[in-house]
Amino acid sequence: MCARRFLMFVFVLILLVVAAAFAIFQYGGRVLISQAVPKGHFEAAKAGGGPDYANAASWLARPGMTGDPAQWVPDRFVPQAYRGNAAIFYVHPTTYLYTDRWNAQLQPGGDSEFRTQLFAQSQASAFNGSGQVWAPRYRQAAYGAFLLKSADAQKALDLAFADVAAAFDRFLAEAPADAPIILAGHSQGALHLERLLKDRVAGKPLAKRVVAAYVVGWPISTASDLPKLGLPACASADQAGCILSWMSFGEPANSDLIFDDWQKTSGLNGGERRKADVLCVNPISGAKDGAAAPADNPGTLVPTGDLKSATLQPASVGAHCSNGLLILDGNIPPLGPFTLPGNNYHVYDYALFWGAIRRDASNRLSTWNTNDQRH
Repeated sequence: MCARRFLMFVFVLILLVVAAAFAIFQYGGRVLISQAVPKGHFEAAKAGGGPDYANAASWLARPGMTGDPAQWVPDRFVPQAYRGNAAIFYVHPTTYLYTDRWNAQLQPGGDSEFRTQLFAQSQASAFNGSGQVWAPRYRQAAYGAFLLKSADAQKALDLAFADVAAAFDRFLAEAPADAPIILAGHSQGALHLERLLKDRVAGKPLAKRVVAAYVVGWPISTASDLPKLGLPACASADQAGCILSWMSFGEPANSDLIFDDWQKTSGLNGGERRKADVLCVNPISGAKDGAAAPADNPGTLVPTGDLKSATLQPASVGAHCSNGLLILDGNIPPLGPFTLPGNNYHVYDYALFWGAIRRDASNRLSTWNTNDQRH
């Protein structure tokens, strides 16, 4: 993306964030819904043909791919020579912000493609020291599908999940049969990952191969969701076979936009969802409801002006879990203009803790290999 186009992209996003915040403050969520929800009813045909995951073009990242964004590392960062033996399955967040259809096409092009590549680079790359990364393209639900409960929105999410599930089946077929597995996702990707855990992992032999599941940027109720996911929350940094989840906020934090509607839904076991029960695992300490000082964070990604690369800044950002949120401490470096209303650092859930996530995955993989969870 040329410099002028990039600056225009940033400017438009700033306007969107500011306008959305003002509209919500003045008139409530109905304004956001009216402006962002796709027009018309769901039509699967508008999303184009489905993916063929035997074809490399249906993947953002996979072993042997040229120009794989998941193989990126920050400037001046020297990765260890040893690569772990895990197979990593990563699902990217929502990058399609338009309203012309309920689901993006497989390769949406333009700014959506730029954002998709950027998230794969800045998130999936945290795991490339632990093994081979697989990241599917999928017909993601448009951003507006998350703003209301309707038959159209549910169909859009179901279509997206069907692609993710098909990609997961291909991943299992092609990855080494005895390899430990790391699952990772963010936002919409985390929602699909949660469903994947419930439908394809919980209660099955595959669960014993899971080193960890990073279900980030999406609330999980410890009372009504977690029991159906087949793995416990991570209680310590040296535990394998567990789930990490967090949502990053600065102070003062206002999470009403997330929880007001979420608390009106039923959990995966049919029970009530409450903000008080939301899972928070600190990615720095690796512990549920944990706290960590900035000095304990091995590195936050600080992007270059064109977002094409970043440096790793250690010991800047700490965090502690409070009321289901991961509250940031320390000196937050300049990450970009995309902090959301309520001091919500959702866009930076991985970037803030890139070095810690990389360390966490490596530690849990070492535990898994030592114990070999299948026996």
